[in-house]
Amino acid sequence: MTFDEASQRVAALRAELEHHNRLYYQQAAPQISDSQYDALMRELQQLEQQHPQLCTPDSPSQKVGGAPLESFASITHKVPMMSLDNTYSQEEVAAFYARLQKGLGREQVRCVIEPKVDGVAIALRYEAGVLKHAATRGDGRVGDDVTANVRTIAGLPLRLPAGMQGDIEVRGEVFIGHQGFARMNAEREEAGEALFANARNAAAGTLKLLDSRQVAKRPLEAIFYAVADAGGEAITSQREVYQWLGRAGLRRSDWFVEVLGAQEMLEAIAQLDDQRRRLPYDTDGAVVKVDEWADQAELGLTAKAPRWAMAYKYQPEQAQTRLIKVDIQVGRTGALTPVARLEPVFLSGSTVSNATLHNFEEVERKDIREGDWVIIEKAGEVIPAVVEVLKNKRDGSEVVVSAPACCPVCGSAVQRDAEQVVIRCPNASCPEVVRRRLEHFVSRGAMDISGLGESVVAQLVQLGLVRDVADLYQLDVLSFSRLERVGTKSVDNYLRAIANSRQQAPWRLLFGLGILHVGAGVARKLLEHFGGVDAVAAAGPQELMQCPDIGEAVAGSLHQWFREPVNAALLERLRSSGLQLTQQQVEKQGEQLAGTTWVITGTLSQERETVAERIRAHGGRVSGSVSGKTSFVLAGSDAGSKLEKAAKLGVRVVSEAEFEAMLAG
Repeated sequence: MTFDEASQRVAALRAELEHHNRLYYQQAAPQISDSQYDALMRELQQLEQQHPQLCTPDSPSQKVGGAPLESFASITHKVPMMSLDNTYSQEEVAAFYARLQKGLGREQVRCVIEPKVDGVAIALRYEAGVLKHAATRGDGRVGDDVTANVRTIAGLPLRLPAGMQGDIEVRGEVFIGHQGFARMNAEREEAGEALFANARNAAAGTLKLLDSRQVAKRPLEAIFYAVADAGGEAITSQREVYQWLGRAGLRRSDWFVEVLGAQEMLEAIAQLDDQRRRLPYDTDGAVVKVDEWADQAELGLTAKAPRWAMAYKYQPEQAQTRLIKVDIQVGRTGALTPVARLEPVFLSGSTVSNATLHNFEEVERKDIREGDWVIIEKAGEVIPAVVEVLKNKRDGSEVVVSAPACCPVCGSAVQRDAEQVVIRCPNASCPEVVRRRLEHFVSRGAMDISGLGESVVAQLVQLGLVRDVADLYQLDVLSFSRLERVGTKSVDNYLRAIANSRQQAPWRLLFGLGILHVGAGVARKLLEHFGGVDAVAAAGPQELMQCPDIGEAVAGSLHQWFREPVNAALLERLRSSGLQLTQQQVEKQGEQLAGTTWVITGTLSQERETVAERIRAHGGRVSGSVSGKTSFVLAGSDAGSKLEKAAKLGVRVVSEAEFEAMLAG
């Protein structure tokens, strides 16, 4: 490559890397994988090494991350937040250790290895033991002030123990764990909102929200691994950093190993790769650090990264297969979602034949075509995703996938939302929208009409017996007799379940209506605040936002839904069918639990909602997540991570028998 060619390639690489930096750090919407980004960076570094005159201070190879967002105040880091050099090669790990030996002039160098949490880098500053501010990495020199958002993280100490009163700065990662991510996406699906593709993007997007009340609803967590300023306390090694973090009440890594020598280093990295899938959060590599701070100081820094640390990045488990077809799923809110149908392939312990493509904007950006050979991986080890199209394997038979102009089921012209991301079918009578809404309405979390599964609902819609949820209450024996493979006993059960649902709490009805952004928790809070569905329907946006945790998006969606004539008519038909629209006052049975907050987890002898109502009837309140404000965790069998969180926060866990004893006084 000539100098001119190198100069042109360097300019192109810089522009591309800056583009991806903005997507990753400012918009939390990366378009390429870490390995692809690293390959671009490595090519740039190699060209700059070959032509030193092309290496300038503003090169992406000489800085970290992206500029802080204009919507946040800026904080200048007293100690710059540097990034780490990384590699995917075991040979480079051995070469790194050889550089340590040479730099320190001795054969053995003690190092420590810990997981590289796939989150958002954060710096916390404590002054006189009190949390002063929290900042993102930003460009390594200046970051965004996200203090209000970080303060919402459950379990994060806002004040350090009495013996730690100096000016102290710690570094770590903010992330969303596996269970929190699954729960958050389930809630978004219930509310008809777009799902997050992965936990890292969800955490980054959450930190950038301007309303900390909304942040508090997201399951953010934080883990720490470094002390940038110890406030005068004598810390001499990374091992002591971990001890200090424990004394400070700051969460540390769940895995930490000391090694001597390149071979031990590689063995530990392999061991972590095997064990990291059992960690409660996403990891994408192993971080290797020289243990002794004196050794770190002697080895020094480059312009971008310390010479005494590196990250070994694990290759994500991937598979290659052919994308046969792109289908379009129509959701209960009318959202049209492209889904890749694949030739079945075994990946990460299971056979994958489908992968979400999220939206048509992503299909266009990645130029995904029917017939393409693609590489898939499980994002966050769970969700199959198409990460790359193998365009060099195209033979000309591939078919371009275009965003539909009409709903594939009913033919209605589609509508795009304000951000031009989600495409929706606006037809409330679309058979697929009707079917999805009915499935949601009868589900256990909504009106709980047992027995009306997907096959029964599909037949009811196909035969034209049900066009909306109110039609369910007009069904009779003759209606059900038209269904295939449905016996007399089943018909009796269906009719009994429909009749019983008339007495369900009105929050279940509000949730069951499938209004955009209105999940079960939101529906309950609205009914507790307004007392009835009619009052919610009559309220304006500002009145709705007076209800705790109701923001502008939810208020706008509710207000618009109830102003549609077809929905107003639907509500009247449900009222005429005898459904409960007014919240019944919880009959107080005592004050044994007054002032307490409960979290229910695991399998109990009663339905969870029944237990929750009993708690409320005795003066307590029920929350969905464990926090410092939780009084008790009621645990049944097969309880999960909530027990671990309760233990960390010192929250008392009680059995069902102990709970009954408390109610009995």
